[in-house]
Amino acid sequence: MKYLSLLFLCFYSTISSAQNVTIVRDANVPRIQFGAEKLSNTLTEKGYTVTFSDKIPRKSKTSVIVIGEKGSAHWKKNTVKISLDETKLTKKEGYQISSQKNTIYVEGFDASGALYGALELEEQIKTKGKLPLAINKNDSPEMVLRGTCIGVQKPVYLEGRGVYEYPYTPKSFPWFYDKKLWIEYLDMMVDNRMNSLYLWNGHPFASLVKLKDYPFAVEVSDEDFKKNEEVFQFLTEEANKRGIWVIQMFYNIIVSKPFAEHYNIKTQDRERPIVPLIADYTRKSIAAFIEKYPNVGLLVALGEAMGSTEDDVEWFTKTIIPGVQDGLKALKQTQEPPIILRSHDTDAPVVMEKALPMYKNLYTMSKYNGESLTTYQPRGPWAETHKQLSSLGSIHISNVHILANLEPFRYGSPDFIQKSVQAMHNVHGANALHLYPQASYWDWPYTADKTDKRLLEMERDWIWYKAWARYAWDSKRDRSEEIDFWDAQFAKKFGTDSEGGKNILKAYEETGEIAPKTLRRFGITEGNRQTLLLGMFESQLVNPAKWRVYPGFHESCGPVGELLLEYAKKEWNKEIHVGETPSQIIEEIVQHGKLAVEAIEKATPRVTKDIAEFNRLKNDTYCYHAFANFFAEKVKAAMLVLRYSYSNDITDLDKAVPHLEKSLKYYQELVNLTKGTYLYANSMQTAQRRIPIGGDDGFHKTWAELLPHYERELANFNRNITLLKEAKGGKVKAKEVTPWKTAKVTMVTPKGTTYEVKEGTKVYGTAISELVKVAPELQNLNGISLVEDEQNTEGTILKFKSPTDVKLVVGYFNSDQKRFLLPPSLETNAAGNEYGQAEVILANAMNLKELPRVNIHTYTFKAGENELTLGKGRVLILGFIDANQKIITRDVGFIGKDDKEAVDWLFY
Repeated sequence: MKYLSLLFLCFYSTISSAQNVTIVRDANVPRIQFGAEKLSNTLTEKGYTVTFSDKIPRKSKTSVIVIGEKGSAHWKKNTVKISLDETKLTKKEGYQISSQKNTIYVEGFDASGALYGALELEEQIKTKGKLPLAINKNDSPEMVLRGTCIGVQKPVYLEGRGVYEYPYTPKSFPWFYDKKLWIEYLDMMVDNRMNSLYLWNGHPFASLVKLKDYPFAVEVSDEDFKKNEEVFQFLTEEANKRGIWVIQMFYNIIVSKPFAEHYNIKTQDRERPIVPLIADYTRKSIAAFIEKYPNVGLLVALGEAMGSTEDDVEWFTKTIIPGVQDGLKALKQTQEPPIILRSHDTDAPVVMEKALPMYKNLYTMSKYNGESLTTYQPRGPWAETHKQLSSLGSIHISNVHILANLEPFRYGSPDFIQKSVQAMHNVHGANALHLYPQASYWDWPYTADKTDKRLLEMERDWIWYKAWARYAWDSKRDRSEEIDFWDAQFAKKFGTDSEGGKNILKAYEETGEIAPKTLRRFGITEGNRQTLLLGMFESQLVNPAKWRVYPGFHESCGPVGELLLEYAKKEWNKEIHVGETPSQIIEEIVQHGKLAVEAIEKATPRVTKDIAEFNRLKNDTYCYHAFANFFAEKVKAAMLVLRYSYSNDITDLDKAVPHLEKSLKYYQELVNLTKGTYLYANSMQTAQRRIPIGGDDGFHKTWAELLPHYERELANFNRNITLLKEAKGGKVKAKEVTPWKTAKVTMVTPKGTTYEVKEGTKVYGTAISELVKVAPELQNLNGISLVEDEQNTEGTILKFKSPTDVKLVVGYFNSDQKRFLLPPSLETNAAGNEYGQAEVILANAMNLKELPRVNIHTYTFKAGENELTLGKGRVLILGFIDANQKIITRDVGFIGKDDKEAVDWLFY
């Protein structure tokens, strides 16, 4: 009996010891302490009793976990009696985990590595349900920076403010002050091993710092300012615990509204030269920010609000970098905080060449596929920009930006994402990731889903973050193993078996090809200007030039292939096609949609958890299927219309009608699927959106709103076919077009002469500038005489007075040569539609003797005194018209003898 009691006592003692764990860590290192606490919480959940210690216990029979940083005094002290192989622990944020007897050693190359090692051990405990008896693992990330971004911005402009102007206030951004939400987001980031968080805003400084020389510049109340200080301090401290670097982004040149009002200037003006007052204010704002928040980096966007590369270089080297250096001097600190230079709308290699000699801790950033996700085979001029930047020797960051073609439906194709990260490395030479939300960037933290309680984007789109982060850590993972990994993830989330998980993965990966393939082959732009999943008009498919195709987009954001007009021409001429073709893509997207629906249907009966979210995912799959069929039918119709432009055979148009009718049926299906499930298609709900239709005043953001426009398009097409059949000689008599009604305006600057806008007029007084053809709408106008050399060197400045609202008629030459002013571009200038000037009103509206063709834009002004500054380059100022008259947009058709006449008139 005594023997049995002793045996029981020994057994109980062994069990008791096995359930006790001592975690040895340096409590003074926040990241290591955070990792230790995470381990402790998980061990406690599994039934262990955990104690913390600064040093390893002597002759302990309990389990011990030692967490530390390679080479630190704390690590050396606690590993003095053992031998560890550290030859593989050579990379930043790397870690190794090894066990000897009852002790597990978690060693990081640095504090972040120790944190990641602790998190890896925690995951193994969660998976196995207990502390592993033996373990030997080492790992380190491929990408240096792995970050996400949050836009401190809104779907609409604030009253009286311009684009990007959003002060940090509880009224505008209640979520910014929600500490619980921040903790959830930061925990999501560290769980995915992300180490950088970007906050995007136009001019954040006036919400976060006060300047002695400009006390009036602060944009928020004293109460809100204190809240901002507290939240920003809280955010940076909590982020640091998790190994996350907070980076504040800002645009140039933007000043605060109170500052602008004090000096009677605009908050932003792309054509404004750099002036000492604004440079001083900006430099002191940056210095104060660096002094107050020394552990926060800066992301600088030189483009969009500045006029030239020369200005960019000057601003970066004489204002921004000196501002950072002033802040360091005030701190008596020499360690440079990182500055990231964004390449958007600037010549980043030139800027970097001038900046690197004066500041070493510089990074560069460029958009991966522009403002969408289109390919894992990037090429062309945009790829060359990446290569140039990555060859400079500093870290180059690939920015997965906006995702205008993916919102609002769920997207999560691990295969597409893994291949994209590999392309970042292998094609672009990037070694860091900056990731935008998959959808609803402008409406963060919520998604567009129409639910009783709005869904959080970080929770709905968990797979988006998990996939990009997983491959940013290691892009070379074995594909077959990855399929098993994601099957298990879906099976766990939705309570299915392995077969169910495989089918959910299949649905994600099939739908994951639809939007990328569609946009890269048929889109006008990759940017916010186009909302792909609302569709496109036939006029945009058959005459994209009228909508100004964004230069470099098709050459950069997809494999070699043919655009629709090129394909139609080759078909007619029976020429050999090259690469990816429109007919191929529409077949593929329809097949992707079909296979996705089949897969999600197979998964449905196996789902036992989170059924409401699964049903939303299932509905998104149906939406993609309907969209693919809708778009494919529209393209089939467009192909026949373009064929008609060669054949002049009306039967080609007759054949197109059934395809447009089918497209409407599929679009009605899309309307039905989204009407009760989505609040909107796009989170940017401003006049910056133009395709398929303008988003002015928040309209045209749902499929139900677009349906009548597509129905009208079909009705117009049928009517015009009838008119063609009734017309003599197969030509419809052109509608009578009357000249626009002019408006009375008093010019202040310039006060020179005017000219009649009519055939025979020499607009610059030279033979080559003689007007040969002029659209009838323009023939009552009086243009303003300008000197072409002055336009090239000084730009064009207009000051005028008018008793009524007016539109200024401006003629842009259809050329990308530097001597001509480029037309408004919302891709590079977010304020490019401030006056309603973004769209071409009359395409091919004027021919000059030896100058490029001219497209007409209009700028709308209220009654009173107004001023407009245009950039350097030749542009025609053709006069003023009454702003309230109805204007019909069209392609006038004044083209070259070898050009094909546009056929988009069939849909108007």
